[in-house]
Amino acid sequence: MRFSEVFAPTLREVPAEAEVVSHKLMLRAGMMRKAASGVYTYMPLAWRVLKKITQIVREEMDIKGGQELMLPIMQPAEIWQETGRWDVYGDEMFRLKDRHGREFCLGPTHEEIITTLVKGDVRSYRQLPLRLYQIQNKYRDEIRPRFGLMRGREFIMKDLYSFDRDEAGLDTSYSKMYDAYTQVFSRCGLQFRPVEADSGAIGGSSTHEFMVLAESGEAAVVYCLDCDYAANTEKAECLPVSDPKTTLLSMEEVVTPEQRTIEQVAEFLRVTPAQCLKTLVYVADEKPLVVVIRGDHEVNEIKLKNYLKCIQLEMASPETVEMVTGAPMGFAGPVGLVKTRILVDHAAAEVQNAVCGANKSGTHILNVNYGQDYKASAVLDLREITTGDRCPRCSGELKFARGIEVGQVFKLGIKYSKALDCKYLDETGKEKPIVMGCYGIGVSRTMAAAIEQNNDANGIIWPVPIAPYHVVVVPVSVKDQLQREFAEKVYQALQAAGVETVLDDRDERPGVKFKDADLIGYPLRITVGAKCVAENVVEVKVRRTGEELKFELVDFVANIKDLLNKI
Repeated sequence: MRFSEVFAPTLREVPAEAEVVSHKLMLRAGMMRKAASGVYTYMPLAWRVLKKITQIVREEMDIKGGQELMLPIMQPAEIWQETGRWDVYGDEMFRLKDRHGREFCLGPTHEEIITTLVKGDVRSYRQLPLRLYQIQNKYRDEIRPRFGLMRGREFIMKDLYSFDRDEAGLDTSYSKMYDAYTQVFSRCGLQFRPVEADSGAIGGSSTHEFMVLAESGEAAVVYCLDCDYAANTEKAECLPVSDPKTTLLSMEEVVTPEQRTIEQVAEFLRVTPAQCLKTLVYVADEKPLVVVIRGDHEVNEIKLKNYLKCIQLEMASPETVEMVTGAPMGFAGPVGLVKTRILVDHAAAEVQNAVCGANKSGTHILNVNYGQDYKASAVLDLREITTGDRCPRCSGELKFARGIEVGQVFKLGIKYSKALDCKYLDETGKEKPIVMGCYGIGVSRTMAAAIEQNNDANGIIWPVPIAPYHVVVVPVSVKDQLQREFAEKVYQALQAAGVETVLDDRDERPGVKFKDADLIGYPLRITVGAKCVAENVVEVKVRRTGEELKFELVDFVANIKDLLNKI
């Protein structure tokens, strides 16, 4: 391709709307343009990247027995109502009505409609297992679309659904997809890590997220240095933390005027936050409850919501706090709360001679001990993991990192097949629900994540397998006939050898061409100047390392191909 013909209007300035690196660089490199908030046009260079990622995904799905189809984007409301998700999905779902008043949605995901499809045509165990997938746009009405392709309202996704006879079959399908995802992201040239995760609105018993590791990642992940445990912080399990045993003292009320926060109370009473109990009032599906955690910890609301199996969870208003505890906010404690459900985190239950609110304005209690002075409906893991926590599998050291979720695999079980009456007949003629899994890859998000992980101050550094083009040939001066002819010869030789190449034939200063080459991120740049023509060599610069090489013209194509295989 000749760059003078490429539709890639590059920008020198960073657009004001762009926040993260991938958003900035894709706009500047002429790869996308904003159509509306969270909605983008993919321009030719980006579309080449997306097609390469899509092809890698398609090949790995097919290897594992996937069959590609295309499901409708517009889905009828009644199938979502059957599973109960029409209301659960909330405002993120784009909803519409046809001229007859029938309700539809733009598919944020496709569990309902694929299950309905299989229900209509699968009758026998002989038709299972079945693995069906599609690659198409999804739609979610994000409350705050941001970060370009990282959190948009329209995005490209691959979703595969497995249908098996039993849990053993699901285990096989899950394992196949886990392996396939490992291959996909490896082939894309990305550094990634599969981590245990929460299944969220999709539901199911087990799930892993595939995280591209990048400092700009929205998600925090932890991984063990001694075993293969890894999880995002929403899911990460926290081991109970035991205090050294001591003599349990009797409770004592103390006046703490205007000391409301853990930090204020700890300083006033000359204790550490870890010696305090943080008592929080929540409202779960309109019912208040109390959660107690250690003063230096934070509630993990995902864990709390999963335990409660509630639809809505929110912090109680000051009025509700006072109604439940009898005191204004800042003075709540678990002692004496006998009419309210209390949940206590493991670590909080282990604190001996703790400090907590007295449910009385301006008052706290010293020497509070679980089991002796207050009890709970349950003691469980309810907190966010913190630095210093140990691995829940082997007690090894945990490290924190940032990641960008690019894929997730779920064991759904019979959640959707039961709700939608999707059954098969086994060998004995008995009806059984089909056991399901679902497996998603954010194709457009993978492109953005690749940029977040591979960039420098000058622009994008594409991994070779997904680069829009592999080589750019830059004649220093297109007005010099010898340089122009030499560059054309180099370009034609690479094209003939199947190397995806751009010839920057623009009548621009060399510096402008070099800056655009770095911005767009071609893995290799070949510069053709007067010296190259005189010596019959090509000068090659490796984008990732900055290494500069010279190859004789006679065998440069083989050297270029070898170099592309190595970087």
